[in-house]
Amino acid sequence: MTNAASKGPADARGAQGPLSRWTLFAFALPAAPISAMGLPLVVHLPPFYAGSLGLGLTVVGTIFMLARFWDVFTDPVLGILSDKFETRWGRRRHWIVLSVPIMLLSVYMIFMPPVAVTAFYLIFWLFVLYVGWTLLTISHMSWGAELTPDYHERSRVQGAREVALVLGMVLVLTLPVLIEQTNPENLAAARVASMGWFVLILLPIAVGLAVWKVPERPTTAPAHVPMRQAIRALVQSRPLQVVLAADLLGGVSGGLVASMFLFLAEDALKLGQYSSLMLLGYFISGVCFIPLILAVSRRLGKHKTAAASAVFNALTVPLILLVPQGNAMMALGVWVLCGVNMAAGPFLFRSLMADVADHDTVITRQQRTGLFYSLLTSTSKVGAAFAIFIAYSLLDSIGFQAGGENSQSVLDSLRAVYVWPACIISAAVAGILWFYPIDEKQQVENRRILEMRGIEAAATAVAMRTGHPSDAQSSGIPAD
Repeated sequence: MTNAASKGPADARGAQGPLSRWTLFAFALPAAPISAMGLPLVVHLPPFYAGSLGLGLTVVGTIFMLARFWDVFTDPVLGILSDKFETRWGRRRHWIVLSVPIMLLSVYMIFMPPVAVTAFYLIFWLFVLYVGWTLLTISHMSWGAELTPDYHERSRVQGAREVALVLGMVLVLTLPVLIEQTNPENLAAARVASMGWFVLILLPIAVGLAVWKVPERPTTAPAHVPMRQAIRALVQSRPLQVVLAADLLGGVSGGLVASMFLFLAEDALKLGQYSSLMLLGYFISGVCFIPLILAVSRRLGKHKTAAASAVFNALTVPLILLVPQGNAMMALGVWVLCGVNMAAGPFLFRSLMADVADHDTVITRQQRTGLFYSLLTSTSKVGAAFAIFIAYSLLDSIGFQAGGENSQSVLDSLRAVYVWPACIISAAVAGILWFYPIDEKQQVENRRILEMRGIEAAATAVAMRTGHPSDAQSSGIPAD
């Protein structure tokens, strides 16, 4: 009789080789509409509501900050729910499907608002939007972490997801370029509406394909751990602290530059209609260099590659100070260079978090991947929330007028606010990541322990059904 105890390690973990390209494509596809919505939320919607709809910089900055803090509450709650309730579809896919109608309604209301809006209208629909977005992103990232237990294959999964994220941003950024050629009566409203329709059409198609074609790997039922002990394991986890701290600071840095990009490009650099082209160059560069980042991470390890990426960012962002007003070609070259490692931090952080979740499972015997990814999304959102509030408050303090006339000294101050905080924060991220404690050797050991536990659990189940001791039980295979 063949039982679970006689299977090799590859059988026990359910991953006998690299995932196929088709599986990676189908899994990663929902990330495209996720990013196609997320980019305008940071880059286009705040200036649109502050300027075109007249709510003002400080009001809009405060609203977007509050909406992000709303996620601090909803992210862990939805992450725990994602871990806790399993259906015949698995642990993740039903939550992804549930998020779609919430997203579709809220995207329509946010991206196609009535002519006159109030602060209450904006904050209400942002709150609804972030509930759907959180449910989708946490479930999707957790699903990706559970597709494979392999240290480097996890980077490949998250790299594929990052490609879809960036391609979603590239595609949605082409829409404003096309819209500008039609000379609409209200350019800002037309830009935002086109992005909204892109998400409304692509999201249900992408989610439908993913849940139809990509199965979930079975996971063992977690052992019960007292709440106090489980919380203590979270608080005392140094790997978790390192990843969350780096992601929080990265969110602040990214949020600062993203929320001020249009003001910098159109007002300080006088790039006009070429502003969207800068972002296109930035993101296309990021997509092209993802394979190189993956190759580097195989040599250096994931955390050291992420640290090197932060150093690269700190060295390249100041080049923006050298771009003369109106010089679109030089500006494009700088943004393409900055985009070389644009994708490195985000997908490497997600890959690292999968390893952190395994480390936690070794310690607590709990499968809390959804909770861990909810914490990761919370830190990046909090960082971005602080960034928008800080950026718009600073713009107010230097006297910047959105859509108005600004003196050269104000525009110079805008450049400084855009560049130097991002540089300092990137250097701090590099220092934090360099001492991350889980390398490939430790991760392989963690997986060995979890695989042995899985074999032992399967063998025990067989013994209970047959009434005979299993090979694993009789041979004394250790679980730890």
